[in-house]
Amino acid sequence: MSTAALPLPSPWRDKLNGVLFVGLLAAAVVQLADLPFIRGLGFSPLVVGIVCGMIYGNFLRGTMPADWGMGVNFTARKLLRIAVAFYGLNISIQQIAAVGLPGLAVSVTVVVGTLVLGNVVGQRLLGLDRDTAMLTSAGSAICGAAAVLAFEPTLRAQPHKSAVAVATVVLFGTLSMFLYPVFYHAGWLHFDTQALGIYIGGTVHEVAQVVGAASNIDPATTEVATIVKMTRVALLVPVLLVLGLWLRNSRAKDSDGTTAGAPAAKLPVPWFAVGFLVLAIINSLGILPEQAITVAKRLDVFALTMAMTALGIETRFSQIRKAGPRVLILGLIIYAWLIFGGYAIVKLAT
Repeated sequence: MSTAALPLPSPWRDKLNGVLFVGLLAAAVVQLADLPFIRGLGFSPLVVGIVCGMIYGNFLRGTMPADWGMGVNFTARKLLRIAVAFYGLNISIQQIAAVGLPGLAVSVTVVVGTLVLGNVVGQRLLGLDRDTAMLTSAGSAICGAAAVLAFEPTLRAQPHKSAVAVATVVLFGTLSMFLYPVFYHAGWLHFDTQALGIYIGGTVHEVAQVVGAASNIDPATTEVATIVKMTRVALLVPVLLVLGLWLRNSRAKDSDGTTAGAPAAKLPVPWFAVGFLVLAIINSLGILPEQAITVAKRLDVFALTMAMTALGIETRFSQIRKAGPRVLILGLIIYAWLIFGGYAIVKLAT
C-alpha cells in the first residue's frame, strides 16, 4: 500500500490557498509600509493593507481563483479574532498605573463620550445605519483601525462598513499628526509636558499617529502620550463586553417586540476580547522573555495586516459610495469633539 500523503480535500485546499495568497499580499504590504515616505506619514501596515486590498479586490480580483475566496473570508474573520487577542501584548497594568488617575480618567471620558456622541449623531441626525455609526465611533474612540477590526465581528458588520470607518481614522488621524504640533508651537495648547502627553494620547486615533504627533514635540511628551494611548486600547475589552450585552438584549426584544417573555439569549462574549485581557495580564506579570514578546508582537502586526488586506479584498467601491458624505461628516464632528472636548476634559482632569 502506498504511504504517500493523501491530498487535502478541495475546500480545505482552496481555503489554504486563499490564506497563503493573502499572506503574500500582506508581506508585500509590510515592505511597502516600511518605506520612509509612508512610515513618515504615520500609516501603519494595517491601513496600507486595507488600501492595497481594496485596490486588488476592485481592479484585479479576476486574477485570483474564485474558490480561494473562502480563504480570504477566513482571514478576514477567524484570523482577525486571534490577532486582536494577541494585541493585548501591547499593554500592561504597569503602563496604565504610570499615567495615574488623570490619564485614566481622560481615557475613559474620551472613549465613552466619543462612542455616545458618534452613535447619537450618526444614527439620529445623519441617518446612518447602526453598524457604520458604531464602527466609525469605535475607530475614533479607542485605537483606530484595530478597534474597527475588533468591533466588526461582534457587530457582524459588512466589510465595506469597516472600510469607510477605517477611512475616517486615516483622514483625521493623519491630520492630527500635523495639526497638534502646529497648535503646540503656536502656543495654543496651554499644557505642561504631562498634560500635553495626556491630551495627545487621549484624543488622537491610531497608536502610530499618536507617536507621530508627539514625537514632533519632545521625547517626554511622546512617552506619556503613548502610555495614555495604551490605556485607551485597554478599554477595548470592557467596551466589547458591554456591546455584547447590549446586542443580546436588542435581539431578545426584536424576537417578539417586547422584553417580556423574550427567549433567553446567550451573551455573545467576544472570546478574543477575553484573550486580549489574559495576554495583557501575562505581559504585565513579566513571565515571558522580552524577545518572545517582541516576536509575538511582530507576528501579530502581520496577522492584523493580513486581516485588513482580506477585508479590503472583500470591499467594493460601489458599496462605499452608497454611504455618501455622511460618514465623513460624522468623522469630522467626532474629530471636533476630540480636539475641543478633549482639551476641556484634560484641563479639568489635570
